[in-house]
Amino acid sequence: MMATSAEGTPAKVNGSTAPLNGKMDDQQLLERGDAEASNGVESPHRRAVRSGFSAKPTLEDIRRLQAEFTDERDWSKFHQPRSLLLAMVGEVGEVSELFQWRGEVAPGLPGWSDSERQHLAQELSDVLIYLVELSDVCGVDLPQAVLQKMALNRKKYPASKVHGSAKKYNEYED
Repeated sequence: MMATSAEGTPAKVNGSTAPLNGKMDDQQLLERGDAEASNGVESPHRRAVRSGFSAKPTLEDIRRLQAEFTDERDWSKFHQPRSLLLAMVGEVGEVSELFQWRGEVAPGLPGWSDSERQHLAQELSDVLIYLVELSDVCGVDLPQAVLQKMALNRKKYPASKVHGSAKKYNEYED
């Protein structure tokens, strides 16, 4: 939902659409983040180490490519929700193995070799592929579900109440 001015047109702040009350919904935050990223502006809400993602492929592109891959091999009969979930959990285990016995690993993975980073990228890709296919098979529009979940999390964890704390939402006093 886009904020509008009194005339019913979208409000513009620094060249991007923003609500008049100064608060943005998740879609507007994403759009502002895209605009800032394309202008080389770093969001003040990001941690120091963030690499960002490419604009392509989109989750829909990944969903389509994986569906084509699966269909070309006649594997759909094996890709039931339970099987996809278990495969994804196995891949998460492979990601975990890469961090096992390393102690705390700093953001940006200092000290990791190019080979170790490439291995991590492959394992994380496997997790994402299975997550996207599981979402597809279950009929979940993952990008929209993410926006809805982020909106819910904003309500459960208001920044003014939880800033700097790792408590669960039901541990905060009203």
